[in-house]
Amino acid sequence: MSTKSPTQSSARTGTSATRSVPASSALSQNGFSQNGLSQNGLRQCLRVAGGGTLGFIISQLMGWNYGVFFTVFPMFLLGLVPVLNGSIIRQFLSNVSLNVLEVSLVVGLLKHMPVVMTLVVLGLFLLRFNLMAKGPLFLFGANGVLTLSILLHFASYSSVDLSDLLASNLMASVLAVFIAMLMYTLFPDREPRQPPPRGSKSTAQIRHETLIGGITATLSFVVFQVLDLRGSLSAQMATILILFTLGYFGAQVSAAKRAVGTLLGCNLALVMQLALYTQSHHFLLVIMLYWLGLMLFAREHVLEGGGSGIGFGGLTTMGILFGQSLGPQQDLVYSALYRFSSMSIALIGTLSVMICLHYLLNRWEPTRLLEK
Repeated sequence: MSTKSPTQSSARTGTSATRSVPASSALSQNGFSQNGLSQNGLRQCLRVAGGGTLGFIISQLMGWNYGVFFTVFPMFLLGLVPVLNGSIIRQFLSNVSLNVLEVSLVVGLLKHMPVVMTLVVLGLFLLRFNLMAKGPLFLFGANGVLTLSILLHFASYSSVDLSDLLASNLMASVLAVFIAMLMYTLFPDREPRQPPPRGSKSTAQIRHETLIGGITATLSFVVFQVLDLRGSLSAQMATILILFTLGYFGAQVSAAKRAVGTLLGCNLALVMQLALYTQSHHFLLVIMLYWLGLMLFAREHVLEGGGSGIGFGGLTTMGILFGQSLGPQQDLVYSALYRFSSMSIALIGTLSVMICLHYLLNRWEPTRLLEK
């Protein structure tokens, strides 16, 4: 069973093959070496921390709603994808445009028919996970799954201004691309990155990964709708991010790392608030500490080799905690504790569903995985 990380899968979406190099050299080019960060790794850390901080600054200064989009999207684009080229940008922006159309039609036409709406959502998720399982359009599928799950959930509430929600998502996505381009201009890689080897999958494995991802994502959407968990964005994102491993066994590892990353992110946010104490109204101090926190988690993310692990879990937790608050001076204690507890419950529930689906799909020949 393939358990390639999103970084490995998405890296090949827009990069061409380069000359053969030894394995040790490839490790150095792709971000880390035996002695720690390489030059490429350090520059990726600077890009991720700088991009996440810049998105936070702009959203706060402009007073835009849904600040979490502006803090997390640059991290997603700069962290999970080790390169930036025309193919990556086209996948990212085309997905955003399609998301706006899909959410407008699904919520506008089917909001009063929850069963039909759920079936349509299932179809959308299955399509995205099929693209992810096949590989070349992994970024398009992964970004689509994550963004759709968030947009569909919030758009279904009557108190939410749908046009404001979609406009914020579109604005944040376009801004993330410009931020990524700026970061790559300021901190370019020193050496060309070696693309990972292409893997081959059987038709049964593609079906297995498509179904387990699509069904689990849909059930997550239903649960968050039924229980009215509009304040549990971190938990909702966690249930989607662990699905990027495209299988139960990979999700187990990802869930454990995600939980550790979220716990560390929550604790660091609390430490930052204690350090600021009565000086939290000084925006420059908040920015400095926020950037340092992102740098710590970005380093761990690069050393892990990419993917949704401890480092990326900490990055997104910091982004959500600061991005969802109307101001960084707000009390983060309750928010941090609530996010960690809700995320832990959500991950346990997601893994329980995945293991059931894994064994059920393995009992059917067209979706059975070959045991290694």
